[in-house]
Amino acid sequence: MSQLIVISAVGTDRTGVVQDLSKVILTCDGNIEESRMATLGSEFAMLLLVSGNWATLNKLEKRLNKLGETKNLAISIRQTDAKPPCGDRMPYAIDIVSLDQPGIVFNLANFFASRDIEIADVATRRYAAAHTGSPMFAVQMAINVPATVHIAQLREEFLEVCDRLNLDAILEPVKA
Repeated sequence: MSQLIVISAVGTDRTGVVQDLSKVILTCDGNIEESRMATLGSEFAMLLLVSGNWATLNKLEKRLNKLGETKNLAISIRQTDAKPPCGDRMPYAIDIVSLDQPGIVFNLANFFASRDIEIADVATRRYAAAHTGSPMFAVQMAINVPATVHIAQLREEFLEVCDRLNLDAILEPVKA
């Protein structure tokens, strides 16, 4: 019977870090089902959902701890279950661009949490504007909106918050 674990790994960015981790997973007969990987400053961070049987997960725990020690990676392992389907929720995508300012992610998270809207995925980045060099901030989110939420009202309230925070935002349904 297949089981799931979440692995997080953070270490100094270097060539071969993905290879090192994926090799251990493969040699332990694990399967990477989902992953997110990114360079953050001078660090490289990985978040992986790995499946395997109980023996695979046992081997993985031992070998990943050894890999962490030899390759200077902070590795965390946690058992999990498959996510139940969210049948009564509609997937929406959020795309935001603005001048960088403190609190953007918090204000968005607060807005959605207060309405029981699940944030399924978030990606942010800071960059310099093309011509002016001004510090810009971009946010891409995937959210799951309960079917009971009136979308027109949600969109209006969301855009009001974005206007107040001076965020250029789009809220649109995810098309399958």
